Amino acid sequence: MEHKLKCVLLVDDDHATNYIHKKIIEQSGIASKVEIALNGQEALDFIVKNNELEKEGKLSEFPSIIFLDINMPVLDGWEFLEEYSELIIYRKSQVIIVMMSTSFNPDDEDKAKGIDHVTCYKSKPMTFDVIDQIKAKIFQLNSL
Repeated sequence: MEHKLKCVLLVDDDHATNYIHKKIIEQSGIASKVEIALNGQEALDFIVKNNELEKEGKLSEFPSIIFLDINMPVLDGWEFLEEYSELIIYRKSQVIIVMMSTSFNPDDEDKAKGIDHVTCYKSKPMTFDVIDQIKAKIFQLNSL
């Protein structure tokens, strides 16, 4: 693959899901690095830390894609999005957020589609088809 993202962030409290999703991302070749946060607060901390590193001109691992679970302890996916929207980060508009859930509740998908920062909503588990759809979207946006 000629295009490779620097970092993908998985935000999910389920270790088995993270393991599987990380393997799929690595095998797809879409990113150089996959980071994991076990809840929304860990994800926010990771984003803020890497934003600060970039502002200082240091090497950072700011994510290009965030795969975000809905139901997690500490700070769930919806709460993460509320906090994320308040962050002042210049690269925020370049980050693709994919909400992922095992929920079959259509209200979750409708709610996700109504949030500006959410690019799309996908059902778990992640598949290579999902990665291909995301790659097409990313590289189409980046070529504009």
